[in-house]
Amino acid sequence: MNVLVVGAGSMGEWFARTMRDHTDATLAFTDTDSDAARRAAEAVGGRAVPTDTDGPFDVICIAVPMPVAEVAIEEYAPRATEAIVDVTGSMAAPLSAMAAAAPETQRASLHPLFAPENAPGNVAVVTDAGGDAVDVVVGALAAAGNDTFETTPEEHDEAMETVQAGAHAAVLAYALAAADVPERFHTPVSAGMADLVEQVTGGDAHVYADIQETFEGADRVAEAARRLADADRDGFAELYETLS
Repeated sequence: MNVLVVGAGSMGEWFARTMRDHTDATLAFTDTDSDAARRAAEAVGGRAVPTDTDGPFDVICIAVPMPVAEVAIEEYAPRATEAIVDVTGSMAAPLSAMAAAAPETQRASLHPLFAPENAPGNVAVVTDAGGDAVDVVVGALAAAGNDTFETTPEEHDEAMETVQAGAHAAVLAYALAAADVPERFHTPVSAGMADLVEQVTGGDAHVYADIQETFEGADRVAEAARRLADADRDGFAELYETLS
């Protein structure tokens, strides 16, 4: 199987390494940053190819930031002979773009629900048009120890509003609001929040910005915080008891 990974970031490299370790795939990378493509290819024993490469490739994996996913799919999908998949993080828009650009090709959207350095973990899967090539890809993810589960684009994207946009906004809002206090004053709750702040702020700012731009969960967090701030004693207790 001849695989092209479009996007030489950490997620693209993770996908390529998984395919290398659990299939007989030969791997190629392309990226607007040719040096990044070369480094990723060297890391997994593949090759770097220019962005205007003609291919064809058996499987193409789109591993670019969410805001440019549809553009990349439109450009590269016609070069896939068997399947096109993406690991961009959203599902509805990429799958729609795949169906438009490669209607006769196997198609699937894959979302690893973890940073690559924390693999293995849960991987959401939507198989829009299945077949042997998609089965090989999903099988490689499972063989790497990941828990793959089928969902729908709507269910996935709605869930991301809570588990990504909302969760990240809540953690970052706490970080923005928190005063700098000596560690000896921390409670188990505040210490746990501090750990979450460290985890979230240890990532790529642009990735987190893409999540906030794509999904709408942050607005609900802001509204909830305002409800708590505006509540009187009895109202606060009522909200607390509802959550309990």
